[in-house]
Amino acid sequence: MYVAVKGGETAIRNAHRLLDDRRRGDRSVPSIGLDQIVEQLALAVDRVMAEGSLYDRELAALAVKQARGDMIEAIFLVRAYRTTLPRFGYTRPVDTAAMLVERRVSATYKDLPGGQLLGPTFDYTHRLLDPELAGDASVPEPEQRSEPMEAVMRVSAILANEGLIEADGELPQDHRPGDITREPLEFPLERDTRLQALARGDEGFLLALAYSTQRGYARSHPFVGEVRIGEVELELEVPELDFAVPLGSIRVTECQMVTQFKGSSKVPPQFTRGYGLVFGQSERKAMAMALCDRALRASEFGEDVVAPAQDEEFVISHLDNVQATGFVEHLKLPHYVDFQAELDLIRRMRAEQADAASERKEAAE
Repeated sequence: MYVAVKGGETAIRNAHRLLDDRRRGDRSVPSIGLDQIVEQLALAVDRVMAEGSLYDRELAALAVKQARGDMIEAIFLVRAYRTTLPRFGYTRPVDTAAMLVERRVSATYKDLPGGQLLGPTFDYTHRLLDPELAGDASVPEPEQRSEPMEAVMRVSAILANEGLIEADGELPQDHRPGDITREPLEFPLERDTRLQALARGDEGFLLALAYSTQRGYARSHPFVGEVRIGEVELELEVPELDFAVPLGSIRVTECQMVTQFKGSSKVPPQFTRGYGLVFGQSERKAMAMALCDRALRASEFGEDVVAPAQDEEFVISHLDNVQATGFVEHLKLPHYVDFQAELDLIRRMRAEQADAASERKEAAE
């Protein structure tokens, strides 16, 4: 049992006041507003929404501000708030083929229907600090397309037309998707459940695993079939109505990785898929997710499971940054009794070792 420290509540209250003071910082500097965070730290907001599994830009911005920019703490705050919200239904599966695309690139086809759309990306910047951003320099308006955004076909559809890539597959009519926020994980997982876990997993962890697959710790030589960012519409089926009700649209990032498969006695040589779908603009996360998804399908294709990224239980059990944070940071809590027990054990072991050494010395003499 833990022994309460005298004056602990006062100390904690003062720690909170100090945290509030450090969060506010210099009072002569204007306080940052949520609208500034939403508009100017948009990628941070997108990550908090994705890994907090709650699509709300203002709440994600509030979490970023409250956490002083600590992304995992902000994700923790959003997850905690999410548990208080009622669940009133499930939307229909989003149709990403009908996405209104603002960015879309492919590493497999130079010329493809709809073209390559670079969109807002760091890919072609020089990674040099821009001193003008230290001030409030004016920013020119971006060029706008004269024609409205249109849905463009997926790159995978080009390969599918030739029968060179595995089919999307059809779910059974009675299939009930898993829900990792309400049901405990039971291994092995269905792919839809696994993709849920990957979608809100820690970006850094998934990135490291994805990198490992490219360095030889799995049989993977992928190509980016397509990365696309854009708006998709959400629809909810209402029992009283015979049509789906539009709820609005959200921005998502989708990635399909294409990997060669040599085939088997039942399946001809073809390309296989790795899939990633994430809230907001988060293509690094979506790409890492797609690489890990394909690695975790090793058993499905009769491939040897020889690398960490192919081990479903290892990956899924360790990718959640909120769980990982709680387990690591709980070590800061009082462990006085446990430590005293181990301290006493070490002292007794050392005493026994010293006695044994003394007896051996006496016997030798």
